[in-house]
Amino acid sequence: MDNNNWMQQLVMLGIGTTSIMAEKIKEASDKLVKDGKLDPEQAKIVMDDMMQQMKSEQGTWETNMQRQMRNMMQDLGVARQSEVDELRGRIDRLERQIRDLENKLWK
Repeated sequence: MDNNNWMQQLVMLGIGTTSIMAEKIKEASDKLVKDGKLDPEQAKIVMDDMMQQMKSEQGTWETNMQRQMRNMMQDLGVARQSEVDELRGRIDRLERQIRDLENKLWK
């Protein structure tokens, strides 16, 4: 399972959802202005406030999603990249030691 691919897809889903929500909020705001229920300056302030809130929540959502993904991978027993790198280093050292011992035997 490619962790980065799943993460990217989840982040893109969040961005897409945010984009759709922003579009719908803008449409509702424009309709309120058109109907005379909200003046254009108020609509701009409300839109700006809502967009700022959505951006803030999206950052929190992404952080929480990454944390949950790491926890899920750990629960499944998938090794972290640092653990894999450490094991590769140990294998390299062992292979070197074996080659050194073989060279000593054949001398």
